[in-house]
Amino acid sequence: MKKLYIGLMSGTSMDAVDAVLVDFSQNKPQLLHTYKLPLASTLREDLTQLYTEDAIKIAKLAELDQKIALVSVQAVNKLLEKSDLVAKDILAIGSHGQTVFHYPHLDSFPFSIQIGDPNIIAEKTGITTIADFRRRDMAASGQGAPLTPAFHNVLFRSEKEDSIVLNLGGIANITYLQANLKAQITGFDTVPANYLLDQCIHYHHKQWFDEYGAWAATANFDPTLLQQFLSDPYFQLTPPKSTGLEYFNLNWLNTQLNSVDRPLSPAIVQASLCELTAISVERAIQQFKSSQGVLVLCGGGSKNTYLKQRLAERCQNHRLLLSDDRGVPSEYLEAMAFAWIAKQTLEGKTSNIPDVTGAKNATVLGGIYLKA
Repeated sequence: MKKLYIGLMSGTSMDAVDAVLVDFSQNKPQLLHTYKLPLASTLREDLTQLYTEDAIKIAKLAELDQKIALVSVQAVNKLLEKSDLVAKDILAIGSHGQTVFHYPHLDSFPFSIQIGDPNIIAEKTGITTIADFRRRDMAASGQGAPLTPAFHNVLFRSEKEDSIVLNLGGIANITYLQANLKAQITGFDTVPANYLLDQCIHYHHKQWFDEYGAWAATANFDPTLLQQFLSDPYFQLTPPKSTGLEYFNLNWLNTQLNSVDRPLSPAIVQASLCELTAISVERAIQQFKSSQGVLVLCGGGSKNTYLKQRLAERCQNHRLLLSDDRGVPSEYLEAMAFAWIAKQTLEGKTSNIPDVTGAKNATVLGGIYLKA
């Protein structure tokens, strides 16, 4: 008998809500159907303002909370239609929501907020919805991120070689899965990735993303700017660590550029941002002390040809693969992860990894919003 769950992910790139239908009745999750619902440009612009404005109106935040939920409902309904299924066929929805604030490093009252009201999703789909995953980990003194390493372990761990999973989303995160199956899983947020690349090209060319990294490929990175980027305190922190767009955004980028003593072309800045991602991954692998193995790429940035070239250059001891090469579409892996976490929650099982998030203990994540 099939165990069907839907996963919803609206990542830090803020381009779309990804919806996936996953069957967990077998040893390995089976991805059955997918649906991507792009976010309207006006909604993306409203979300972007949340990261760049100092004063946020509560009414605007509440409005966006409902709008993301309604987009999520639409994505679920389209996925069900595509799958020829109805609500009663689905055990639960795992909805990550749209992260709008992630402040795990505050000395007092650290927090992480995802919008996309699960009450609305459960009510309008008629499917039990599980959401608000990150705050339970934070209640256990963790950072609430990254949460996907446990699912990476389910999909990609092999006793034949080290496997390093690199999710190139708005913020990049990395997971180290040693060939020694008894070794602990480790991982952390490495660096801003797609978000700053997307924002940079949108600012200069009014495009939402740099397709295949073509614009970045027209220039070379600037070593001085790269070192300026790397001087940021975040890169000196030791794991567990995580970050978000409220820190790494256009305000951050402009501050870095103002610290360089000469003007640089926008294309050089774009190439330097790609290099920042590549060198951060190289340093993470050195920190893991992984001498060889496979580097599995997922997330939207895995389609950036120029970025992949820079990663291959800096990580020569590790074979680069896409998660697609392992049977998991790179753009839908995160949505699959939150379908899996929802399953874990409904079954009363833990899904955070304390060594990754810094939590005091493993815990069951998320709140359960029952169908009517």
